[in-house]
Amino acid sequence: MSLHYRPSTRSDPPRTAPEDEPFNIIPVHNILTNHPTLSFSEVRATAAALRAVGDLRKPRYAQWQPSMDLLDWLALFFCFQQDNVRNQREHLVLHLANAQMRLAPPPHNTDTLDASVLRMFRRKLLKNYSSWCSYLGKKSNIWISDSSRSSSDQRRELLYVGLYLLIWGESANLRFMPECICYIFHHMAMELNKILEDYIDENTGGPVMPSLSGENAFLNCVVKPIDETVKAEVESSRNGTAPHTAWRNYDDLNEYFWSKRCFQKLKWPIDVDSNFFVTSNKSKHIGKTGFVERRSFWNLYRSFDRLWVMLFLFLQAAIIVAWEERDYPWQALSTRNCQVKILTLFITWECNEVSAVFIRCRDAV
Repeated sequence: MSLHYRPSTRSDPPRTAPEDEPFNIIPVHNILTNHPTLSFSEVRATAAALRAVGDLRKPRYAQWQPSMDLLDWLALFFCFQQDNVRNQREHLVLHLANAQMRLAPPPHNTDTLDASVLRMFRRKLLKNYSSWCSYLGKKSNIWISDSSRSSSDQRRELLYVGLYLLIWGESANLRFMPECICYIFHHMAMELNKILEDYIDENTGGPVMPSLSGENAFLNCVVKPIDETVKAEVESSRNGTAPHTAWRNYDDLNEYFWSKRCFQKLKWPIDVDSNFFVTSNKSKHIGKTGFVERRSFWNLYRSFDRLWVMLFLFLQAAIIVAWEERDYPWQALSTRNCQVKILTLFITWECNEVSAVFIRCRDAV
């Protein structure tokens, strides 16, 4: 895959008139329409903040329309699907508008998006990404100061939030792999930073462009290869009859992104020749990287070990009491000899715990 941005060979499809565009809850694309949700100043404020494109560099190979907003800007640069943009636009407006409505005390000017609302939402949305960077010892690509109040930083925050939501919205079942989403966002956020900071491409001498290009490039070059790997792994499970050690599920694939080797092997743009995507050749196939469960008949004991321990202890206590040959159990328990024998329950309990640990170690690698 080329590292340089290439213009798409297709012609851009005609954009639907704002009044004819579909929407789910809020017609954010046309804030002048007569709709009950647009009577809230918080909704209008969020929509206006998204339209504050300002002096951002416009995409070179796409036609920019005055009605476009920050999510359209991201979609043109990073090749997201238009329907994904529509969905995440409403998604983002609903989150921010609801958060601003719940502010106590309410802001003095409800016609503008409150900076604290956006900052709290960004921290919450990207909390897992920040933790992932900290765990791997990587510097976060969120180039923004929490103490800043400038309008350009608010726009930058909206771009980070919008980029993450667009990645999340188009990733489909890859949402079950949160650290994989973090890996993708980490690289795309760096490309976004280079665009915002007017970096120059050393190879072309022109402004830096994203590494993905073409129609639905994010779907085809990022999501599809990983999704096809997941599909191949599921098919190799033979409908769940194959040994658990022979194939990878979502958790196993996601654990690959828990170490720094994902940066060395997968790289960016994603190298589809990496052994991460190998599913047929077992010599090059990457197996499970973390916990591996080996299923056996001992699973019946290991899965319900607490129940088995309780039954064993009850059985032992019943045998001890019955051996005393008294008319009633409490009569047997009143003797010193029986009380001493009852204390052996603790030895039985400890033996069961040791055996459970042994079985867990045997069934795991």
